[in-house]
Amino acid sequence: MRSSNPVFSRRGFSRDNGYAGFNTAPQAGGPAVGGNPYAQGAGNPYATNPYAPADAQLGAPPQAPARTNVMTMDDVVARTAMTLGTVVLTAILSWVLLPVDPANIGKSYGIAIGAALVALVLGLVQSFKRKPSPALILAYAAFEGVFLGVISSAVSTYIADGVVAQAVLGTMAVFAGVLFAYKMRWIRVTRRFYGFVMAAAMGFLLLMAVNLLFAVFGGGDGLGFRSGGLGILFGVIGIILGACFLALDFKQVEDGINYGAPREESWLAAFGLTMTLVWIYLEMLRLLSILQGDD
Repeated sequence: MRSSNPVFSRRGFSRDNGYAGFNTAPQAGGPAVGGNPYAQGAGNPYATNPYAPADAQLGAPPQAPARTNVMTMDDVVARTAMTLGTVVLTAILSWVLLPVDPANIGKSYGIAIGAALVALVLGLVQSFKRKPSPALILAYAAFEGVFLGVISSAVSTYIADGVVAQAVLGTMAVFAGVLFAYKMRWIRVTRRFYGFVMAAAMGFLLLMAVNLLFAVFGGGDGLGFRSGGLGILFGVIGIILGACFLALDFKQVEDGINYGAPREESWLAAFGLTMTLVWIYLEMLRLLSILQGDD
């Protein structure tokens, strides 16, 4: 397993504990065997392809075998739309049905925290499953949406009205910008890039965990990583990390399509993209809240 997501570890399109596509550059006529997680060796293109015709012979000219049930970009878009749509729908419902007014704020926060914990467990379970489970992924999205809806309502009510719409637009802008930069090859996802992003994310999460512990046991804002000047700095860093993980997600999707991943793998792509976008949205919401709250 390898992760391209800052929150959970999840299985990528790789079979050798490496990031798919980093092993060998694709050759003319298709991806290289060495970098294809759906190939099993070298030499005969049919001997290394589990989907090749049974009568293919060693040394025969490579032909494109007819294959069905492989992942396409349409599959990824459709599954991602379903997963994100579930997040948005449950977020709207929780905003309406779980108000954060003084009479209901304790109940709403309790449900939001419970939903976040359930989403965490579901995400971890999916991360360690050998195959994607659409029901598990959609359930994760639903509980994540409940958490986001209550938190967004609280921020909009008590900190800055209109900040939620700004955070949504900011998240969409980051997604569009990274996608454009990736398609233009301004961002090149290499093994070094992957290692740097993962190391930075682990350091970031460790600092946030320490800050949370100090806040819980010491009161206040802990070490101050989530307020004031430091809060702004770490908010920007969090958004940049989210953008880097988007690039890793795009790379996984591209490799999965190029290497003929099974169609079910599109659910993993949707799962990872959703988690990354949630990460970016939360960091954007926190950053804008600090900026507007200080005003």
